[in-house]
Amino acid sequence: MGFSGFFRALALVTIFGTLLVSKSMAVVYKVGDSTGWTTIGNFDYKQWAATKTFQIGDVILFQYSPQFHNVMQVTHPDYQSCNASNPIATHTTGNDSITITNHGHHFFLCGVPGHCQSGQKVDINVLRAALVPTPSVSPTPTPDATVPSTPPSGAATLDAMAGLLRKLGFSMAVFAAFVSVLA
Repeated sequence: MGFSGFFRALALVTIFGTLLVSKSMAVVYKVGDSTGWTTIGNFDYKQWAATKTFQIGDVILFQYSPQFHNVMQVTHPDYQSCNASNPIATHTTGNDSITITNHGHHFFLCGVPGHCQSGQKVDINVLRAALVPTPSVSPTPTPDATVPSTPPSGAATLDAMAGLLRKLGFSMAVFAAFVSVLA
């Protein structure tokens, strides 16, 4: 392969790698995990979000009964005051997938009267940094609680490790593609 062939192959690998990274690095986060999007059980969505490392391209999945709930994306002041009268977007299918397209806070709440006030709201914060520091606070044992009051130590580390493994998988795929083009 000549010198120009090498650069052509490198360009193809770069294009392929760029397309692959957008698909391979996305993670689907089901809001509330197995609990879903609900008011039952006083689920702590703030706690749930604190244990995740959200990135651009990730998908936030809201699963709920559309007869009893909805999802509204709102501004920060509306999130704080549980004001659902002027949403940025409204979702009502019961199986709503929202792809994160930019950094910063993304505020969601249930617009059914009383639900947000009872805790059915979540702040999805997408940080610019790839890694999030591990919390230094240890969880306090609470025998009657089904949800710990603080993130388990190492939860952020596990999310950071998952991000690193996604990047490693991407690097291996790019390397394999590069080698196959050169062969």
